[in-house]
Amino acid sequence: MTVRLEYDGGFAHLTLSRPQVLNALSFELLAELSRALAGVAESDARALIVTGEGDKAFCAGADIPELMNRPLMQELEGAAKGQAVFSRIAELKIPSVAVIQGYAFGGGLELALACTFRVATDRARMGLPEVKLGLIPGYGGTQRLPRLIGEGRALDLIMSGRTIDGGEAERIGLVNRIDNEGTPLEIGKRFLEPYLKHSLCALYFAREAVQRGGGVAIADGLRIERDLSTLAYRSQDAAEGLRAFVEKRPASFKDC
Repeated sequence: MTVRLEYDGGFAHLTLSRPQVLNALSFELLAELSRALAGVAESDARALIVTGEGDKAFCAGADIPELMNRPLMQELEGAAKGQAVFSRIAELKIPSVAVIQGYAFGGGLELALACTFRVATDRARMGLPEVKLGLIPGYGGTQRLPRLIGEGRALDLIMSGRTIDGGEAERIGLVNRIDNEGTPLEIGKRFLEPYLKHSLCALYFAREAVQRGGGVAIADGLRIERDLSTLAYRSQDAAEGLRAFVEKRPASFKDC
């Protein structure tokens, strides 16, 4: 088994488990990851933590020998499958965080980019080095990275293939926080804990408004916000939140 899925309270915890090859993304691992994410989507988990087994790597990228000498259509189908798996993470209705300890290169960084948030330790090293192999990122890196840190910074990382540490990643907005206290699971729980008290509906609508509006004109973005905020107002959680505010008590959300 190359992916482990465990549940702990409101958390789902996915672990990439190929430490002998720095948790590289084999085709088998991607298939198992897809199945595990389907399980998370159907579960009662309210947040997802993604980590890599061992202290050397979150995920060092693609399993290079598997990528060699493939026909053109296999290359195309492989990129589509990888993108589809990572999109499953991005489309989850619960918040997710990748805890990056050690290496996160190529597809490993693209996996982290598909999560809602990223937290790194001081030992983290990140990059998209595909250009050094005569390639470009194929699992979403050219699309998610510029949306996150801006086109100029993204082009610098993609076209140079250089490695950055956690400190630089935090400065440019690639990771949300540096945290060195405890295990990757403990770090992920600590980061996501504040989100668990909120309505999952409100969190989902907020994320959708930001992400859908990010690539459109401001007028179109405002319409997206208007429609999603109206949907939020129609939820039972909104009614409960407003009542709780008036009654000066904590809200008890039901995620609907």
